[in-house]
Amino acid sequence: MSPAQVAGVLVVEHMPHEGTYALGTALAAAGLPVRVCRTWAGDPVPDTSADVVALVVMGGPMAAYEDFPSRTRELALLRAALDAEMPVLGVCLGAQLLAVAAGGMGRAGTDGPQIGWGGIRMSPAAHTDPLFTGVPERLRVLHWHGDTMDLPSGATLLASCDRYPVQAFRIGGSAWGLQFHLEVDATAVGAFAEAFPDEAALAPDLVESAPVELAALAPHRDGVFRRFAALVAERAALTATRTFFTPRAAAWEQRFTAQGPVYAAAVSRMGLRPGQRALDVGCGSGRALPALRAEVGEEGVVLGVDVTPAMLTATAKEGRAGLARLLLADACRLPLPAGAVAGIFSAGLVNHVPDPAAALREWARVTAPGGVLLLFHPSGRAERAARHGRPLDPDDPLAEENLRPALSAAGWAPTCYEDAPHHFLARAVRIG
Repeated sequence: MSPAQVAGVLVVEHMPHEGTYALGTALAAAGLPVRVCRTWAGDPVPDTSADVVALVVMGGPMAAYEDFPSRTRELALLRAALDAEMPVLGVCLGAQLLAVAAGGMGRAGTDGPQIGWGGIRMSPAAHTDPLFTGVPERLRVLHWHGDTMDLPSGATLLASCDRYPVQAFRIGGSAWGLQFHLEVDATAVGAFAEAFPDEAALAPDLVESAPVELAALAPHRDGVFRRFAALVAERAALTATRTFFTPRAAAWEQRFTAQGPVYAAAVSRMGLRPGQRALDVGCGSGRALPALRAEVGEEGVVLGVDVTPAMLTATAKEGRAGLARLLLADACRLPLPAGAVAGIFSAGLVNHVPDPAAALREWARVTAPGGVLLLFHPSGRAERAARHGRPLDPDDPLAEENLRPALSAAGWAPTCYEDAPHHFLARAVRIG
């Protein structure tokens, strides 16, 4: 299965009463599969983010700055999610763990427990935040914590209050932490009060005032979670690809260290000329970049595109960043104008994009008439299938009976198809 076909949200729960509530409703409404890891029931925290396109870590009475049985694995999972730029949402304890995973610090609060309904105020950054846009400057929410956190460098503060300034924040472009309990509904408020009666006694009107408080909160609560669920769904294929390749990126070159000459031989069949512009889409660790640079010369332009940041880091580590302009971009939404390149090289990517036909159309869009597309893999289809212990897939987009019509429909004229024992190569010319 291609990583782009996998979609699922992993929710880590620390207590039976601290579930997803309104957040779970939004995820279900978006059609997102949800898998719950109930650490309170002994479920082991996964040691990999494979098959996960979003991570949600809920609250609990533990301290983010002290050891508890699942803490180490949760932090490792959060760091893996951050590395892959996976959508993440941390609530209360989950927010503190997110801050720690990103390089911040959790600590005991210095102003006592903050329990009950209270106000927060949005920062200017919240107005343009993907989740908090449209939330009023002041909002009353349910607080239930005694600990707090110091944010890592580069984090964006989204909401605060005088007592505990860090109430909501974002790490990068896809990870959010909420110190307060935005997820609550009437059931949640009752469950919290029953589970922690001593703490609930610090807010005597907690349950009685819930209907009025929730009525005012609900539209904004639901909007934030609806936008989070939509973001997860929209990025699911992208996230799955990054999740698959990120942990493999550092060792990617070592796996294929002897294949440089094979890639160079494939690139030579593109027929590029000095001064032209060439694109390696899904460039990985940049194995084809030296050959592409040699073909177009110093006066030409080489672009290397990959959707996984760790892969571009691996390219630079191999000393290839100076051979090409490296771009972090989706292969199906290239940041290039029409007819921008004379040739596209792609090794193994067609099987990893969610919609191969759309990818071929996008590559045709950015290629000038008469330009060339070369699809390559250092192993033939049968060899790869045997290596993975499976038969040839009749639905494989690289099967000749599938690829030729797909290329033609996308605006390419196929000129060569080779599915040999030790390599795969298909060449096509842009029509127009």
